[in-house]
Amino acid sequence: MDSVVEYGWRRAAVVAGVMLATVLQVLDATIVNVALPTIQGNLGASLDDGTWIITGYIIAAVIVIPLTPWLQTRFGRKRYYLAAIAGFTLTSALCGLSTGLGELVVFRILQGLCGGGLAATGQAILRDTFPPRQLGLSQVLVATGAITGPSIGPTLGGILTDAWSWNWIFYINVVPGVLAVVLLLLYLRDPAAPRRARIDVPGLALLAIGLGCLQYALNEGERNDWFADARLVTCAVLACGGLAAFVWWELRTAQPIVDLRILKNRTVAAGTLLAGVTGFTLFGGIVLAPQFTQGVLGFTATLSGESVLVRALGILLFTPLTLAFLNRMKWNARWLLGAGYALVAAANLWQAEVTASSGEFATYVLPLFVGGIGFAQLFTPLAVTVLGAVRGVDTPKAAALLALAQQLGGSIATAVLVTLLDRRGAFHHDALAAGITLSRAAIANVVQHVSPQALAGLVTREASALSFADAFYLLALCGALAVPLVLILRTKPVLASP
Repeated sequence: MDSVVEYGWRRAAVVAGVMLATVLQVLDATIVNVALPTIQGNLGASLDDGTWIITGYIIAAVIVIPLTPWLQTRFGRKRYYLAAIAGFTLTSALCGLSTGLGELVVFRILQGLCGGGLAATGQAILRDTFPPRQLGLSQVLVATGAITGPSIGPTLGGILTDAWSWNWIFYINVVPGVLAVVLLLLYLRDPAAPRRARIDVPGLALLAIGLGCLQYALNEGERNDWFADARLVTCAVLACGGLAAFVWWELRTAQPIVDLRILKNRTVAAGTLLAGVTGFTLFGGIVLAPQFTQGVLGFTATLSGESVLVRALGILLFTPLTLAFLNRMKWNARWLLGAGYALVAAANLWQAEVTASSGEFATYVLPLFVGGIGFAQLFTPLAVTVLGAVRGVDTPKAAALLALAQQLGGSIATAVLVTLLDRRGAFHHDALAAGITLSRAAIANVVQHVSPQALAGLVTREASALSFADAFYLLALCGALAVPLVLILRTKPVLASP
């Protein structure tokens, strides 16, 4: 494997191209959500049909992520990466030009197939573009790109949809995508020549069935009452059977399309698990915050988006400090990870305690900012630890597993939290409603001043607030449980950069 370390303006060009591609890919994971009602209305789609605009993209992206190491080996990393960015850019334009739901869903699936591997491949490219002593700096840049997209996605999507049209949430990808292709075509180098690699057809089929059915079940579960729906029962059986058979086959075949043997590396295995927890807590918070602030507190879409940006600000401000702790102060990455998960747990606990059916933006600023500080201690140390434990062809494999675990963690968080909100909301509504009787003087007094409909609305709103508090308690528990898991990692000090 040839060295592709770059310096000066060549490195700057590669970094700029990779960051553009990474931001575009992670931005598209959240920017569509806010525009979905407008798209459904304009294209005459039902709620269930319209959700395939999101579900189709995510399923395609999840399937392609673990395939990226094989694709890089077969076609060369540079050729694959450029083709993926170009394909993502083209399909973005086609999504914007769509005039019907069917063609939009098809182009979104193609967009997911092109964009799924961008983040993991970009992470591996930046790791190899910087010398080993600057591994921490390369992963800070990766974290910055990965954080920026989901943070600005909801706000940017709302602005573009309101100011112009929903089509612009896709058109906005075109110019940055073209610029990324030009920069990387000129300055990115391949670490190894493409080589023939047998197509593991059974492994590919089992992976597509297992991950595709799993993602579909997670996305559609609560909307269709989970196992009361025969389709979801079928998907659950296919997901479990497909993934079990996939693991068995990949460990048995000589040339697997996804090399699971890398999980024998304890640090990679533990890092993959922690990446899943990080995805669960991060994307869980991204799911909860807009729904709570808009649905319960009545914030505008812009103010709700700003609440997400508060957490992102904490991450962006403290990520360079994390790099200093790793590089210059030689802190053990496990200390930073443990502190990060503890802060994330504390922030979510704080958020749960202040969650109420009424409140101002300022009430939630500090918990969100503290959570951002916690996440700043997670992305870079985790990537540095895992990628520092592998070399050569194992680098893209480890990066792909981290990206897949984070994506699946986010998908599981969405499914679990949406279900929790529905079930706990109904529980709290019944409990509160049971306590509303005219025999209680306070209730009798309220009924004299408000209509029964208004009282019912107050009960529903309070029950919803309590269910959101329960969801934040769950995120706090997940963060706390992750703290001891960091001890499984094997770490070594990162050399200081000049």
